[in-house]
Amino acid sequence: MNPLFTQMNQNELNGFMSQLNQLKQTFNGDPNQKIQELLNTGKVSQAQYNRAVQTANQIQRMMKI
Repeated sequence: MNPLFTQMNQNELNGFMSQLNQLKQTFNGDPNQKIQELLNTGKVSQAQYNRAVQTANQIQRMMKI
């Protein structure tokens, strides 16, 4: 694999993990309740939620490898 491509992917992953850690540190409350509020108010559509769940599942599978 191209070393530049590998480095770019690593930088993106590091940035993502940093943002995820920040969210984890600042998040308060029940995540399921927060998601339900977003769905109920229309701030997030069911399709957006479904895509986010699919992406999270893919990331989770990648992290286990």
